[in-house]
Amino acid sequence: MASYFLQDPPRLGNQYEEDTALVEGLHRLVPADVLKGFESDLSRFGERAATDVLDMGRSANRTVNEPHLVQHNGWGHRVDDIVISEAWKALHGVAAEEGLIALGYERRSGKYSRLHQFSKLFMYGPSSAIYTCPLAMTDGAAKLIEELLRDRASLSPSMAQRLQEHYAHLTSRSPSEFWTSGQWMTERTGGSDVGNTETFAVKDPNSSDPDRYLLTGYKFFTSATTSPMAFTLARIKDANGNAVKGSRGLALFLVNTRNIDGKLNNIVIHRLKTKLGTRAVPTAELELVNTVAYLASPPGQGVRKISSLFNLTRIYNATSSVGGMRRMIALVRDYAHRRKVFGRPLSEQPLHLATVANMEVTYRGALQMVLQLLLLLGESEVEPNTRADHLLRVLTPLAKLHLGKIGLATISEGLECFGGAGYVEDTGLPVFLRDAQVETIWEGTTNVLSLDILRVLARSPASFDEYFRTVAAQVAKAPASLSDVAAEITAAAADLRRQLEKVASQDAATTEAGARALAFSLSSTYIASLLVEHAVWSKRPVDEAIARRWTRLHPLVEVRSADWARQDAAIALDLDPSGRARGSGDVAPNGKPRARY
Repeated sequence: MASYFLQDPPRLGNQYEEDTALVEGLHRLVPADVLKGFESDLSRFGERAATDVLDMGRSANRTVNEPHLVQHNGWGHRVDDIVISEAWKALHGVAAEEGLIALGYERRSGKYSRLHQFSKLFMYGPSSAIYTCPLAMTDGAAKLIEELLRDRASLSPSMAQRLQEHYAHLTSRSPSEFWTSGQWMTERTGGSDVGNTETFAVKDPNSSDPDRYLLTGYKFFTSATTSPMAFTLARIKDANGNAVKGSRGLALFLVNTRNIDGKLNNIVIHRLKTKLGTRAVPTAELELVNTVAYLASPPGQGVRKISSLFNLTRIYNATSSVGGMRRMIALVRDYAHRRKVFGRPLSEQPLHLATVANMEVTYRGALQMVLQLLLLLGESEVEPNTRADHLLRVLTPLAKLHLGKIGLATISEGLECFGGAGYVEDTGLPVFLRDAQVETIWEGTTNVLSLDILRVLARSPASFDEYFRTVAAQVAKAPASLSDVAAEITAAAADLRRQLEKVASQDAATTEAGARALAFSLSSTYIASLLVEHAVWSKRPVDEAIARRWTRLHPLVEVRSADWARQDAAIALDLDPSGRARGSGDVAPNGKPRARY
């Protein structure tokens, strides 16, 4: 057989030590004496992320190792057993031993503990076949239990003990004791609109435990379904079979997925989902048939109580988006030195360098937002203050929606840098794009999160006052060499403040239609101010260039004309002159039935 050219593939090095942005970001935000206590742990784990953990993730992502459902055993008995790979189990062990949840609750580094924890998660995620998905819900469950236990007066002694026992499992460093948790919210009626939940709860007539209920309902999308526990929402029926409609009728329940004998807790697993990405994560449709559950909130307060879980999983979402960007750029950067095109390596070609530089600018801005969020999260947990609470209220939905979108675009751009190899599954590259798409959907789509911003404005205008104060304080430090960027950020902030002030006086349709553009603008402006602050700290011309380039690549104020809201329906629905929407309905204008897709 003839000998032909073989392309050398990209290589990965230590994922902490080679990430200038992460290293410098932590050195800026964390006091030297505190960082000294955990930086060696990050360097050590940065090596694992490129070696054994990466091998586990690759194995878990192989098609033959994807989870599968065995509904019946050899004797015909219904067992509903989800079979997962040994690699997936090994990733569970790594998560426990490395303290990927425990670090956030041991709090050995005080308010900087979340920065330590999430820096490891940031490196772990892209290597782990997205085991960070179950970890996100696990961390959210641990935080939820921690908050529930603060109000022990509202809990029965048995429920407080039950929650404490579950918390110990969620935060354990022992692989055999460590549990992950699910969150079962999505039903056929929708995911974000939980007010339409069709799961009902009745008191268990055979138990004297006041917290014990039986749940009946259908959960349409449950990730990490092999977890030993889950939190879910259900509507409590009274003795007459009546229940309060809407989100005000929902209560929070704790479910153990299996009984003491190891059998499922009256749970029927109908099927596993076949997904675009995150294929190693077992995701199922479940039916609850008198499933035993324990009331974890006062009736009607389920949505309010579970919000802390959602907020944390949204921070995971943003971190995962940025982690995916970083991994793609790391591969693209190494490959640029190995791939020759038209007689020169890509690392010497101006257009390629311009493309990768823009990707890096986007990554660095996104990373600054995540690091800021994690610092605020740590402050809120260790040194509670209203400033941190206000900023978290605004920045959490902004980061989730914005970083998910730019992360997806950056990863797509990165695949192009590999040419055809970026489109071939066995290079291990397309999985990044498939996995990144979920970040724009899970825990609220871009539009849902944009509407959340409007709700924050209505309920907590002081949170936006803190946002603008912080932006102003960050750009006030700008040196003369960044005066143009500081002036642009200041002008953008003033424009955004005026837009927010208009919300109260303009019609609801115009406000809602502009929510997405407003959210992107708020996020881009805040990130720009963070990049200025970082450039002031580093005193390096390259960081000034990054701050300036961010404002060119990511407009600080997206312009949306006020009259667009009146035009949206005509354009989006392709209305004919009579006002009828084209391309909709069961029957076409010619009388023929339209095909079901």
